[in-house]
Amino acid sequence: MLTYQDLLQIPPEDEKKRIAFVQSVIFDHKASDSYKMAVTGDEYDKKRNVTIMKYQKTLRTLEGKEVPDLWSPNHKTTKNFFNYFTTQQNQYLLGNGVTWNKEDTEKKLGQDFETKLQDAGKYALVQGESFGFWNYDHLDVFQLKEFAPLYDEENGALMAGVRFWQIDDTKPLRATLYELDGYTGFIWGERDEQGKANNDGRILKPKTPYILKTRTTQADGTEIYDGENYPSFPIVPLWANKQHQSELVGIQEGIDAYDLIKNGFLNDLDTAQIYWILKGAGGMDDIDMVKFLERIHMTKMANLDADQEAEPVTVDIPYEARERLLDRIKNDLYEDYMALNIAEIRSGAVTATEILAAYEPLNNKADGYEYCVVEFVRGILAIAGIDDEPSFTRSKLVNVNEEIQTVMQAATALDDEYVTRKVMTLLGDIDQIDESLERMEADELKRGQIEGEENESTAQTMGDNEVR
Repeated sequence: MLTYQDLLQIPPEDEKKRIAFVQSVIFDHKASDSYKMAVTGDEYDKKRNVTIMKYQKTLRTLEGKEVPDLWSPNHKTTKNFFNYFTTQQNQYLLGNGVTWNKEDTEKKLGQDFETKLQDAGKYALVQGESFGFWNYDHLDVFQLKEFAPLYDEENGALMAGVRFWQIDDTKPLRATLYELDGYTGFIWGERDEQGKANNDGRILKPKTPYILKTRTTQADGTEIYDGENYPSFPIVPLWANKQHQSELVGIQEGIDAYDLIKNGFLNDLDTAQIYWILKGAGGMDDIDMVKFLERIHMTKMANLDADQEAEPVTVDIPYEARERLLDRIKNDLYEDYMALNIAEIRSGAVTATEILAAYEPLNNKADGYEYCVVEFVRGILAIAGIDDEPSFTRSKLVNVNEEIQTVMQAATALDDEYVTRKVMTLLGDIDQIDESLERMEADELKRGQIEGEENESTAQTMGDNEVR
């Protein structure tokens, strides 16, 4: 594993060594267990179960040799467990966006900050880690599949890293080395006019400061006159959990077992488990019988002598045990991931207490995840020079009628604005809250004016009576 200290050993002026080092960082990263798990997690998230996709049914010949089974069905359907779990966890915490203490924070972070934060969270849950790059006035997100971090051996802090990408094996490999004092672009595999690739690589863009200062004049147009960097490294890691690993760890085997059993069930249904009893075939040896079955599989027919007879026998397929096992594995997956099983919330008549109980495992999991997200956001805020603190409103299913009733019962002890915001949030009219509050304020002002005029009129009448 290469570290930040290994980078410091490379002289900044030695271009060949820096090119070779960056290439080594990429190769070392791709060979690491974390990268391999990130790739596997990404495949499962895309509903491509790598275990079931590689599974090939086999048969054994009379000689004991294992050969592919080319005759019976080999279904490879997959269940979307992992994508469902990670999406639920990510949107549960981040689906309602970020709440800030200061009004201008959202504007400073850019319009797409919350979207980028959701992307970073999803990548972290699936791959184990993601990275946020504060790029002057907005957030860019890197996946672990495309970014090789260089951590400090002494304190474990992220101090540098290499982002790499390659469209195809026949196309050039591009990379960017991010350091404290700027970033440098590299390229390998460029082809010259004769079509020969330069595998030694070269520096495509010299080291450039992160923040460039420009000025525009009528004579010279726009030019860069200065540059500066951030007070610390502008890339912050986001971990999925305190274990610093993909959420696929621990449930991959359960997903594989579910898919294998389900597809085995489908394969058995297709073949209907037919066996053949051959009568009058006592002279056939084992090889002859294998050839008979091969002919049945290939042509769906077979030639028999006059004194021979083939009788098919169908065996009932046991399914109840498989159904129970699939249900057991499914329940175990929900429990192991601590996900919310919507089936437990059976209807709209479920009480708020029952809903809260169903959410409790997901709440506990989200608590640990929120700690990682808050730490990540604080790191971005420090780089951007913003003094604020994030908070999140979790997205829950609720018994709306019961929740509204509870709020209204406590309305006498609460201010009108809180009650209005709470009720309209429960009704899903979040976008209309400010407009509704403005109407309430206008109505209250109007009522105050009317009451003032009535009081003034009453006082005038009383004064006239005293004069009389």
